[in-house]
Amino acid sequence: MPKAAARHILVESQEKCEDLKNQIESGADFADIAKQHSQCPSGQQGGGLGEFSPGQMVKEFDQVVFSGELGKVHGPVETQFGYHLIEITRRNDE
Repeated sequence: MPKAAARHILVESQEKCEDLKNQIESGADFADIAKQHSQCPSGQQGGGLGEFSPGQMVKEFDQVVFSGELGKVHGPVETQFGYHLIEITRRNDE
């Protein structure tokens, strides 16, 4: 079964999400931005979500994590929780 590891930043608006993505793409550290801005408890660990399989996260999140490019910051991705920036840190497709 495929497994992936990712980290994310959860915020309340698409604008805030885009602003944080620009900061990261300009050289800001993903983990630092997560600690400062993420509304998810995982933010205190730099946004790390550990390892998971398809179906353990909401559909919109799964679609990005199991098909997106590794090491790239994806988003904004809207879910019922808000807007996410997602970085896929590891994935196996077995």
